[in-house]
Amino acid sequence: MKPRAYITRRLPQAAIDIVSAACETTLWDDEANPVPRETLLRAVADVDGILTLLTDRVDTELLAAAPRLKVVANMAVGYDNVDLPALTARGVLLTNTPDVLTETTADLVWALILAASRRVVEGHRLIAAGGWTTWSPMFMVGQDVHGATLGIVGAGRIGSAVARRAVGFGMPILYHNRRPSPSLEAQIGAIPGAAIRYAPALDDLLSAADVVVVLVPLTPETRGMFGAREFALMKPTSVFVNASRGPVVCEAELIEALKRGRPWAAGLDVFEHEPIGADHPLLALPNVVLTPHIGSATVATRTRMAVVAATNLVAALTGQPVPNPVNRVEVKGEGRDGGT
Repeated sequence: MKPRAYITRRLPQAAIDIVSAACETTLWDDEANPVPRETLLRAVADVDGILTLLTDRVDTELLAAAPRLKVVANMAVGYDNVDLPALTARGVLLTNTPDVLTETTADLVWALILAASRRVVEGHRLIAAGGWTTWSPMFMVGQDVHGATLGIVGAGRIGSAVARRAVGFGMPILYHNRRPSPSLEAQIGAIPGAAIRYAPALDDLLSAADVVVVLVPLTPETRGMFGAREFALMKPTSVFVNASRGPVVCEAELIEALKRGRPWAAGLDVFEHEPIGADHPLLALPNVVLTPHIGSATVATRTRMAVVAATNLVAALTGQPVPNPVNRVEVKGEGRDGGT
């Protein structure tokens, strides 16, 4: 008999076809809206694998409702929607979709850097409201990006891609990680005229950078990493960009900091609670550019993410090597090591 799989959202057809060819497949056939929690709990009662999105909470309650579950294939790089210790304790494999969205997300980070620095959205709104009446020397002035110092907090795959793009803008690069990245330093250092330096202390990066980009995973250590103290260390001309996870930032403290003008502006793709509404206080600030968690949102990338997630799921359920395992477990019934 084929293994049974549940897909929690309407995905690109190529991904659905991969799962359907190998599994008895049930689909929550809605692209725009997450599967309701009670529906999900009922649906997983007899499945061997689930293909999930970051909007799906995978926790002890779901595990209790899914006694046959062998694998959760999360269509994302991050997996803060998943209780990983609980999955591992139950012997359930978790997979993710690394590498696929790196370059696309780095592009979005740069869109936020440029839009916030040069007041692109504010300018558009001004024209739409009929507020552009003449040219004057200090009208709608912003901050230079070329030659500015870029500070990257979390120089993993996406952070490294952001750093590579910064070289074209002639930007000296500071980066803060738990440890130095010799490979990133060698890559950037090999480019004539490029400069990169490791900042062991986050405070030093914040006080020196003109643009601060946050690209850390959400963990107990990074939750609330940026608050009033950190914003006070930044330059009054600095631009702050978060494209990692919303809870990394204390949102209320960022709002107050932006009102005081330190940082000078912000570009945000993620928020503490998503989605945000039209009455969110961030929308009342002129020095903020917001996007609705679209870091990986291109047709090609989202399709590839779905295909990778589907491939992970099928591999785990059919005893094949799993391309992107997160934890190390033996998939039940297959006698196979899930890897790390």
